[in-house]
This record gives sequence, C-alpha cells and structure tokens, in this order.
Amino acid sequence: MYPLKKLPICIFLGIGLLWLANNGNAQTKVQALIPRDEIVLPDVKGGFDLMAYDFLHQRLFLSAQDNHSIEVIDLKYNKPIKSLAGFNEPKWVFYHPETNVLYVATGRDGKVTAVDAATYQKIKTYVFKEACNNLRYDKLTNQLFVGIGHTFGAIGIIDLNTHKISRQIPLAGFPKQFELTPDRIYVNEPSKSLIEVIDRKTNKIIASWPVKSDKDNVPMAIDRAKQRLYIGCAGGRLLVFSMTSGKELSRIAIPKDVDGIYLDSKRSRLYVSCGEGFLDVFSIQKDELSLVQQMRTRRGAGTGLFIPIANLYVLAEPQNEILPAALRIFQPAL
Repeated sequence: MYPLKKLPICIFLGIGLLWLANNGNAQTKVQALIPRDEIVLPDVKGGFDLMAYDFLHQRLFLSAQDNHSIEVIDLKYNKPIKSLAGFNEPKWVFYHPETNVLYVATGRDGKVTAVDAATYQKIKTYVFKEACNNLRYDKLTNQLFVGIGHTFGAIGIIDLNTHKISRQIPLAGFPKQFELTPDRIYVNEPSKSLIEVIDRKTNKIIASWPVKSDKDNVPMAIDRAKQRLYIGCAGGRLLVFSMTSGKELSRIAIPKDVDGIYLDSKRSRLYVSCGEGFLDVFSIQKDELSLVQQMRTRRGAGTGLFIPIANLYVLAEPQNEILPAALRIFQPAL
C-alpha cells in the first residue's frame, strides 16, 4: 500500500491547483469525457506504458516502464493496492480472466512473463531474442501475439493451450502497435514507414502499405465494422486507412507524441492521448474526423486506456518537478 496520508498537504494543494489550471479545455464543442477521479501514485517514478483491466475484481494493471514495476490499482475504491517490482522495462500487459493470469511484455530483456494475479507470483517466462512490446489476444484460438524486436522485427505467437511459443513471423521492420482480425494482422512498423498485413492462415505478409510520415507511425486502432485503421504519427498527424484497399483516406493534425488511440464504437469517437500534453476526442463521420474536445494534460501523459465494459477512460500521468505520478479517470458522456 502507498502511504498516501504521509504526503505533505502542499502536494495535495498543488495537485488541486494544477487540476483547476489545466483541466480547462483548450478547444471544446461538447464535453465528451467528464473528469471523475484522480488516484495519486507517489512512489512511481518516470513514465508509463500500456494497461490492462480485470473486470471481475475491478483492478487496473499499469506498466510503469521507468519504475520497472506493474502497478495494481483498485478502481472500485480508487486506490493503489500493489506494486509488482522486478520487471525490466514493462511495456504492455494483458490480463486473461479465465485463468486469472497477467502477461507482461518487457522491453529490455525480450520476455513475456506470466504472473498469477491472485498471488502476484511469476509462474512462467517466454523468452524472445529482443524487446517485447505490444500484446494482443485471440480468444477463439487462445493465442497471445507479441511484437518483437528493435534491430529486426517479428510477431511471436504463444499458444496458451500448450504454454509454448509456437511461431515467429518475420517483418520488414520492428513492430509497434498491431491489431488482429480473425484472418489478418495489421502491423505498424515506424522504422520502415509501413503497415504490413499478415494472412493468419499462411502466416505470411500479403500487403505492405506505405505511411506518409517521418518514421513515426506508432499507435493504431481498428474499426472492424467500418473496415478502417486509425494511425497516430508522433509528429502530429492522425491518419485514416482503408483496411480493404490499404489507401489513406484522410488525415488531421493532432498534438505531438501521440501514444494511444482508442475507438469508442458506441459513440463513434476516438480518444487520442498525446505526450505533448493533450487528450483529444474526435467524432467520426464517415471517414472524416472532427475534434469535439481537447483537454490539457501533463506533458508525457501519452498512456491511456478506454474500458468499454466499465464505461471508463483512464489516463496515466508521469511525475514531474512538482507533482507525483497520477491516474486520471474519466466518464464518457452519453
């Protein structure tokens, strides 16, 4: 547990003042995300990467990559409950509710570690050649897909039935975020300014789509119903691609250092978190995106997560010279 009561009162006053100063919307047409709570993480140093949610126990698992830990947060009572140390730059987490196991991908040592989410003990490690990043899960096949590499690129496949690495699919460049469909894998490869498409039946590349950017296509979101990919470029662009033709359909300017894009299909919105210090909400009308809300956040706050089942959006804000790290919780407006 974190000693919240021992924090100086000036820190809490500072948090409140900064919230009032920065929570005003830089550009707002509607209030699409409504601030609900803030959870202070005083012992977490540095920045964050991705998160996973446990609906049954209302736990959030947050990769504190610079702190080399996984932070476990109770979203029912809005408090930290556990810090899991000993991970070598955790990048991505996936929670498997059927087995109550957490999978952690680490960047520096190229591992995916399985953790018993009841005891928080490590139970198995899958070792790859280089950095592990993005994790995606296919429930139908019970496979966990892993983005691998820094000097090279591959998608690794862990068979959770046999608990073995079953395959690695080579790529043109190292993968950042990728998305699955039943028959395809769409992979962002910024070092090559490409989106590569993998046929899951043959495990081979069937298409390579150029991205007109400066080797900065990092986050990705998929709209399976509309057959669209949303690609974030760190230099300050949000692109819409057709999943059928591979063509860029539209683009729009966004703040720099985008790291998270999430689709809210129920409301036809995109939630876009940018490390420059902004959280943008876009309305989707056909292939056109329009900004409906922009909120100032802390610089470096690029890690977000939309949780449809809980109707929440959460944003991780790193510590700075004045304030400790914190998790901000928003409620999407109807």
